[in-house]
Amino acid sequence: MSRIAIIPARGGSKRIPNKNIKSFHGKPILAYSIEAALNSNLYDEVMVSTDDEKIAQIALEYGATVPFYRSIKNSDDFATTVDVLLEVLEYYKSKGINFSQATCIYACAPFVTSDLLFQSLEILNGTQCDCVFPSIAYSHPIQRAIFLNETSKVENFDFKNSNIRTQDFQKAYFDAGMFYTFDVEKLFANKNLRTDNTYSIEIQDIYAQDIDNENDWILAELKYNLFINAKL
Repeated sequence: MSRIAIIPARGGSKRIPNKNIKSFHGKPILAYSIEAALNSNLYDEVMVSTDDEKIAQIALEYGATVPFYRSIKNSDDFATTVDVLLEVLEYYKSKGINFSQATCIYACAPFVTSDLLFQSLEILNGTQCDCVFPSIAYSHPIQRAIFLNETSKVENFDFKNSNIRTQDFQKAYFDAGMFYTFDVEKLFANKNLRTDNTYSIEIQDIYAQDIDNENDWILAELKYNLFINAKL
């Protein structure tokens, strides 16, 4: 069975300049995703999809391939992850290379481990599902969420839930923003990663951090210190 790890890493990040290659605990954050994929020995190809020459150079230094530069169409703010994945897979198909399974690992995912990647492939093969990704449980029931109106007055999304005990609500989860392992043929058919036949691996929130701004970056570095100490 042929597998590929695809790491999307475009240039031009606005909220965190050079986000995908910014130093994280002493090396470009992109390196962690590349190393996790390579060290797992699960993939026939570990590639980086980028439009940026500097990102490409760092990707090559850490052992990934960069067989082509991403198209202009898939390098703007409106391109989706699926758009990028399909472009990569179509490129390989045009070269006569077909992969049956793939993992999309985000460039800013320093908590990804070979063990997690292995677990995701075990689930994919064991369930014949379309996709597998890590998720984290919300620490507080989302059913009791509030919002502030234009005058900062508190309002409930659903008032009937305000007096229900927290332990009586169904547990809710969110995407950890680390990776997706998927069946390639099904991605071409569905044009979507998350379908009604998708599974997840629950992880603790201390072992993940979605990085969208500078505060997220600081929090990720603090968590990573704990993550490393926990492995020692």
